[in-house]
Amino acid sequence: MNFWKSAALGLATAAVAALSVTSQAMAEKRHKIYLSMSYIGNDWQAEAANMLKAMAASKEYADKVDLKVQVAGPNAQKQIQQINAMVQAGAEAIIVYPISPTALNEAVKNACAKGVTIVAYDGVIEEPCAYNVHIDQAEWGRVTAQWLADKLGGKGNIVMITGVSGTSVDTLRNKAAREVFAKYPDIKVVAEANGMWSQAVARTELAKIVATHSWDTLNGLWMQVGCYTANSMQLEAGVADDKVLPCAGEGSNGHRVQMLPKDTQAAGANGTYKPLGAPSISASSQAYPGAYAFKIAMEVLAKKKVEKTTLLSPGAVTNDEVKLCQTGSWAEMKAGCNTFQPEIIPNPGWYASIFSPDLPQVGLNAALTGTPEE
Repeated sequence: MNFWKSAALGLATAAVAALSVTSQAMAEKRHKIYLSMSYIGNDWQAEAANMLKAMAASKEYADKVDLKVQVAGPNAQKQIQQINAMVQAGAEAIIVYPISPTALNEAVKNACAKGVTIVAYDGVIEEPCAYNVHIDQAEWGRVTAQWLADKLGGKGNIVMITGVSGTSVDTLRNKAAREVFAKYPDIKVVAEANGMWSQAVARTELAKIVATHSWDTLNGLWMQVGCYTANSMQLEAGVADDKVLPCAGEGSNGHRVQMLPKDTQAAGANGTYKPLGAPSISASSQAYPGAYAFKIAMEVLAKKKVEKTTLLSPGAVTNDEVKLCQTGSWAEMKAGCNTFQPEIIPNPGWYASIFSPDLPQVGLNAALTGTPEE
């Protein structure tokens, strides 16, 4: 009897040991992936990070990835130090929102030399070994500026609110927009400020501008972020709904809700977060390039052939194209809606450009909470 008990105990111990070895082997197979973020003081960055985290947590990748996140802030030197530390810690891939297109080059080159895959999203890294996922930012600048020039009939006083200085995104958008405006000698940029891609900062800077350039002396606005805020400020100042200035700018949900025809029934609409028929074009960096960069990093690690640059569309939406989602499901977005009910998205600064047909793992919940699609 004791023999059989001993044998059974031995088999059980062996099974536990085998299970432990198997679990350890599975853990060792997880790819060590890092996310290096820079500036995080706006809604877009939070959404982009959420969507990337949702990709890592999806059924396709959850058992293959160990994801760690670090934030450098708008400090290229700190980001360089963090990238170097990630390499030392055994990173297999680093997904980067680069604060500069060139400052990280040496650190990235060293990482690549050690076999680490580097994928930048939204901003660009110019070191040739890096992969880049971003929209055509020059197109963003051209399309939005041309829309505004056309809307104004080629003349008028405009305000420019730019983004985070030093980033390739800001540089390319501004350059392209100025080239468009330069074609129209009767378009005057009467004021300019750095909005840091933040609705709150845009409000502060616009308040300074309208203190010396009243709303009735302006004809249009070009804002990398802030059309929602500009429209709201005009309404607060007593401007009639149908008299708000044409605004070329971002893809925030508040902006797009304001673009909807005034008679649109939008659940949860309140205050200035409501349909106005505001004349606008809404373009975006999209909120999913980080998730796309994660997908590319995994494909590279799987030894698949991947292009060095993945170029996405700004997905510009005009008043004729804005369409309200009823529930915000992935299928509904696939069918063409691009704006969400205020009841679903109480934050008007939240970015509505979250849909990619190539990323079925991520949708509304991914952008909101980092939760993947089922």
